[in-house]
Amino acid sequence: MLRPSYTDLLDVISQETDDITLGSRYTIVIAAAKRARQLVDHADPLVSNTKVDKPVSIAVNELYQGKIKVRQGHPEEVVPAEEEAVEFTSNMYATFWSLVPPLVAIILALITKEVFSSLFVGIVTGALFYTNFNIKEAFLVIVTDQTEGGLLANVSDSGNAGILIFLVVLGVLVALMNKAGGSAAYGKWASSVIKTRKGALLSTFLLGVLVFVDDYFNCLTVGSVMRPVTDTHNVSRAKLAYIIDATAAPVCIIAPISSWAAAVSGVVEGYNGLELFIRSIPYNFYALLTIVTMITLTLMNFDFGPMYLHEHNAQVKNDLFTTDARPFENASDVQVTGKGGVIDLVLPVIMLIICCVIGMIYTGGFFDGVPFVDAFAGCNASVALALGSVAALILTFIMYIPRRVLKFHEFMECLPEGFRAMVPAILILTFAWTLSGITGLLGADVFVAGILQSSTGVLNVMLPVIVFVIAVFLAFSTGTSWGTFGILLPIVVPILDPTSELMVITVAATLAGAVAGDHCSPISDTTIMASTGAQCDHINHVSTQLPYSMMVAAVSAVNYVLTAIIQNWIINLPIAIVSMILVIFIVRKIYKPKEL
Repeated sequence: MLRPSYTDLLDVISQETDDITLGSRYTIVIAAAKRARQLVDHADPLVSNTKVDKPVSIAVNELYQGKIKVRQGHPEEVVPAEEEAVEFTSNMYATFWSLVPPLVAIILALITKEVFSSLFVGIVTGALFYTNFNIKEAFLVIVTDQTEGGLLANVSDSGNAGILIFLVVLGVLVALMNKAGGSAAYGKWASSVIKTRKGALLSTFLLGVLVFVDDYFNCLTVGSVMRPVTDTHNVSRAKLAYIIDATAAPVCIIAPISSWAAAVSGVVEGYNGLELFIRSIPYNFYALLTIVTMITLTLMNFDFGPMYLHEHNAQVKNDLFTTDARPFENASDVQVTGKGGVIDLVLPVIMLIICCVIGMIYTGGFFDGVPFVDAFAGCNASVALALGSVAALILTFIMYIPRRVLKFHEFMECLPEGFRAMVPAILILTFAWTLSGITGLLGADVFVAGILQSSTGVLNVMLPVIVFVIAVFLAFSTGTSWGTFGILLPIVVPILDPTSELMVITVAATLAGAVAGDHCSPISDTTIMASTGAQCDHINHVSTQLPYSMMVAAVSAVNYVLTAIIQNWIINLPIAIVSMILVIFIVRKIYKPKEL
């Protein structure tokens, strides 16, 4: 009796189709294996031979033709399409209730200041909604890889695994640079060159702009390099996290050569995606005004809301954390045993940047003849970051050990130290991915997309701002900007005249809203990375950044109404910048902080 292995099945499926649209590769392989075995067990005359490709061909064809489906929640089972349509249909699919789980998690996190339990409560709520309050099935959905929303499914996803590897290796590199004395030496040197708080903040901003290729890479690299400098000048960790976050996604979304540009280009069909992306940059008000806000606040030495308290405590009381939640407080207390200098921090960081960029163009096919820009646009960022970070770690070993900057056993001690430092970030990311996956299973994206489609008949002058608000809400609820513009752009682009400036404005509003919602959301992976890079408590970062993000989003929304009327970025962009600066001056005039 034929029992094809999963490896054989995977090989055959890869030959049969390059475009698997039925779910994850793991799921379709299991489904094809199950169906192929059913065919053999029932002695189907079509599979009388012993070749593995025949039953797989039939199974794949049946899946594509809709004759059978993978049972929802049970990827190891395939059933007739009619049977599948009846079972495991959530009563809350694509309704307002699909947005409740992420909202529960976000509200709880902001109230309790405890992110782990808040995310978990949101996950449990979503799983119960998805399974119609079937406790057993909800437990399986949360833990297993039966659906794309489970913990195991998210951890085993190659894209997520690449990010986790990058996180761990970067944690190891930071531990190595600290123990070798590179961070301390760099901090002393930078303190002698950068003599003011404004200089420290603006230097952090400039480095963030320079490291524009990917937001994850930006957050962790800028934090590692600039944290010793900002600590010296008593910049609170919350303020550092804000600057890192504000130069991550907002900078990447206006950089033509970045992983974000590739993502946007890939979801716009029938158009030159890169050209449309570049034309949308001057209208991407949230990203541009976030940069304007950050520079203006720094030059004015002004903060408001919860950030004022954090900055006051950092400058007056020498307390960089303010709250009792200080998970990284002792991170700087690592015993320096090496003889490292400034070069032992700078060179590993440069090697990391170079290796990650090479990894990006490698995964994009540059070394197989693909042009540089196309290779960058088509790269696999998570794989590239994993490759680049591991290569940088090997080069750091070669750099440190022969020079006796660290002894071999000291180098090895940094491996578990770096991993332990990243455990909180890994847990938060895993929970956030799981919550986002379960929210997707509930059809939150379908619900929001339906709202957008019902709004397409409104006056053109209101369409950009409506799209912007919807994108903000969707990204805030799901914690993903890529997923947001991946859902909304295919809806927005076809309903507008491709030759009109209004289409470019509306595309820009979609991208800006996606970044704005992602920037505000406690379950956003970029926000989590910014907290990790700054070694700041995650909820402190979210609560201090939220007033700034909301202010910029409000000014952006007003300017989208005006832009839809004028439709000329040469006029609209200066108006947006001036209005943003004016709002900041007004807030400064009326803001009266509590006596501390």
